[in-house]
Amino acid sequence: MAEHPYLLHITERALWDAAREAGAYAMSTRGRTLAEEGFIHCSTRAQLPRVAAFLYGAPDAPDDLVVLVVDPARLGVPVKYEAPEPGGEEFPHVYGPIPVDAVVDVETWK
Repeated sequence: MAEHPYLLHITERALWDAAREAGAYAMSTRGRTLAEEGFIHCSTRAQLPRVAAFLYGAPDAPDDLVVLVVDPARLGVPVKYEAPEPGGEEFPHVYGPIPVDAVVDVETWK
């Protein structure tokens, strides 16, 4: 079985801090929860700059952002690479909460 690269998820530091206390992270994307969306949006390292610009590029966007580096082998929930539209670029989607211990690093986003 091939080893999967780490998944990346950009979020607000306060949301990550709250997840650490709760034991799991359950936000899907900016302003949307896992329960609302059905999965947690992630990206590859190459996709991250475009995703960050799309979600947090507006002047009113929060600026205290972190990137969660997630080891898919530690998730215990399905990960599917899916395109938002047929034939589009595929992004990793995590179908369940991300346990805090699946996050192997937290990077500050500049």
